[in-house]
Amino acid sequence: MTPRPATTPAQLAKAQIKSAEAALRRLILTPALTGLARMKRFSPRPPAMLGAYPDRASALADVPRRAIGTYDHADVAAVNFGVMCAVRVWDYPVIFWLDRLHQPGLRVLDAGGHFGTKFIAFQPLLRLHEVMWTVYDLPETIRAARLAQHREQVPAEVALIDDLTQAPPFDILLASGLLQYLDLPFPDFLARLPNRPPYILLNKVATRDGPSVTTLERIGPARVPYQIRNRAGFEAQLAETGYRIADSWDIPSLGHVIDTHPELGRSVSRGYLLQRTDCHTAAGNRQDGGMEMVGI
Repeated sequence: MTPRPATTPAQLAKAQIKSAEAALRRLILTPALTGLARMKRFSPRPPAMLGAYPDRASALADVPRRAIGTYDHADVAAVNFGVMCAVRVWDYPVIFWLDRLHQPGLRVLDAGGHFGTKFIAFQPLLRLHEVMWTVYDLPETIRAARLAQHREQVPAEVALIDDLTQAPPFDILLASGLLQYLDLPFPDFLARLPNRPPYILLNKVATRDGPSVTTLERIGPARVPYQIRNRAGFEAQLAETGYRIADSWDIPSLGHVIDTHPELGRSVSRGYLLQRTDCHTAAGNRQDGGMEMVGI
């Protein structure tokens, strides 16, 4: 064996300096930076993401006194309506799968669909005149959406409901940007649906590799709970609901760092196409008296 060269005094000194720098970062710099990050909640312009909590209830208990703590409020319902009517880069996987699964008479339940913004955004790109599109959202959002529909800002063919018992049978559940704000576990939400659709399209699901965490997001005058799910646990939960992941994608531009807790790292936004496991995948098979199954 070739003997290893002896460590020179200069190399030894360099290693000692690096070790000392690491210790300083660990003992002084990191705690100092963490403390500064926590102080951002008291800034004249509070950050977009505030706090880190183990669950939704803990987050709601810490909503700043002057902020609205819910999306279900007249002053929050119409926030970002115009922005959400535009196609963004993260919409294209959803557009692809809606086109791939399209057939005349397709029935879509757009959960958390706001004012039908996805219908408005996708209309120039998809044959939505052949689709029965129903939006389900919170009561204040639907109230404002109906007013906008009366003003012809929302297409008349979009059905608007705030009660899942009013939902007709449907073939595809679309939930784009819903899950981080959902106030109950996703399996419980599925259990409330009028039927279990053959396909589910989830988009903009906030995930991380560590434990799930909830923060408070600033939306207009509100601070609303925003859940970042543990990826492995969430994907295992999907399998337990009787769906398989037929496709998935990452959305790098939608990752978030909680400003007051940067040590938790950046979240990863993901999308999923889910297929019900008891559905036949062969094209031409018709399920639930609705759509013909598409081979994927």
